[in-house]
Amino acid sequence: MNRLAIALCLCLVLQGQAHAGDEDEMMGFIVDNTISHIGHDFYYAFSDRLRATSRLDFNLVVRERPDARWGSLVTVEYEREVVYRRFLAPNTTQLHDEAIEAADLVRQQIVQRKLQRLLQDTTDLERDEL
Repeated sequence: MNRLAIALCLCLVLQGQAHAGDEDEMMGFIVDNTISHIGHDFYYAFSDRLRATSRLDFNLVVRERPDARWGSLVTVEYEREVVYRRFLAPNTTQLHDEAIEAADLVRQQIVQRKLQRLLQDTTDLERDEL
């Protein structure tokens, strides 16, 4: 009797894990990989704008490559692809406005990519084979 109960519990646990898939991926993260003060300020304004204007059903990575002469190269990645890239000057006074514009642009590009994925014809091949 005891072995039967353990076997039933094990089957239920394994069945629940079998249904786990892409739906279990955690969404809503905006990862800060910036280094300098300019990069951090951009990240905070960018993430505040995205949190205020979208559901955040995606993950992003904000990266920065600082340069003392030219400023910082800031990139935003969505699903390991760069969707935004821009140099920020070291004396940027309109950093907040640029971050808001970047957030709006990134949000539009993500929506466009999701629509393209939904409308993609995959009758012959699966999505990961294209």
